Amino acid sequence: MDASDNGRPSKTPIILAVDDEELNLRLIEALLKPQGYQVVLARNGEEALAKVSEARPDLILLDIMMPRMNGFEAAQKLRQDPETRTIPIVMVTALNAVEDRVMALEAGADDFLTKPVDRTELRARVSSLLKVKAYNDHMKNYQKELEAEVAKRTEQLQEAYQKITTASLETIHRLSRAAEYKDEDTGAHIQRMSNYSAAIARRLGLNPTTIERILLAAPMHDVGKIGIPDHILLKPGRLDEEEWKIMRRHPRIGASILEGSDRGFIKLAEVIALTHHEKWDGTGYPRRLQGEEIPLVGRIVAVADVFDALMSKRPYKEPFPLEKSLEIIREGRGGHFDPDVVEAFLSSLDEVLAIKEKYKDEKQSRLVEMVGLRG
Repeated sequence: MDASDNGRPSKTPIILAVDDEELNLRLIEALLKPQGYQVVLARNGEEALAKVSEARPDLILLDIMMPRMNGFEAAQKLRQDPETRTIPIVMVTALNAVEDRVMALEAGADDFLTKPVDRTELRARVSSLLKVKAYNDHMKNYQKELEAEVAKRTEQLQEAYQKITTASLETIHRLSRAAEYKDEDTGAHIQRMSNYSAAIARRLGLNPTTIERILLAAPMHDVGKIGIPDHILLKPGRLDEEEWKIMRRHPRIGASILEGSDRGFIKLAEVIALTHHEKWDGTGYPRRLQGEEIPLVGRIVAVADVFDALMSKRPYKEPFPLEKSLEIIREGRGGHFDPDVVEAFLSSLDEVLAIKEKYKDEKQSRLVEMVGLRG
């Protein structure tokens, strides 16, 4: 039933009277219709349930002793149905035994009227219970409206959060590229390797929050290269021992740049920057960590970073073919890489290749566009 804000009925209340005696039904109808109520009649419990589905009454006056389905059974069925559970039920009966009233309460009755029905008592009980019903309907509608508003606001917050996350990721990508900007062939490396890392993390069963943080943090893995001289970064040939010593400083430089943040993904980026060159067998740098001493995020990014480096052009090398790159990753299992992370990477190969296709190097993309235009 609809209800106004003051808790009173805002439409004509519907009252369902149920009794197997026609005289009793006509009496109730005669007493209530002049009060402005719409009265619907039923002769037994089965008919009452059918009328409830059709008319959606605001109150039910229910006799107990009836054929086919008595009042106790009808009340129980009404209370079991979520759609009719809150309709007030008044048992109208000649039964006066305490046991009968207890059974009626257990079946779901809200009140009692004794036959023969007193006009004043009937009208007072009906009026009182209709006010309770109207208030309950009002609160139910208010709760639905509140839930709808909460759902709407939650959706708006999620959209805002997604926009902030997207903007943050773009900012991180652009700033992270500063560390590799002078290497003109790195292109979309940070986008590819961060998405590779997220794909591996997903395959390993990490929770969505951690996966998102890895996606945000992984692009900053080589931020420490800012502190490495150009003649080493851009050297076309192999680095000598002294140059390697300098190059191996970039994980610590990166970690020092990122340390001290209270943001979860920045803390994770600090760990990644420091540990993504550690190796499973303990021969990596800068701390020669071994096995599970290496944080999982460092082990994940190690595979993603190396795979993309193998597949990409660098000042010191041409890109390797896919099969050769995969062969090197497989050969590194248990030596350079965590075997479980390699397995997760290989199991995600379809997704990895889709990421590679999506984030092509900018120079390569521009060349393809130029060729297409000329063709």
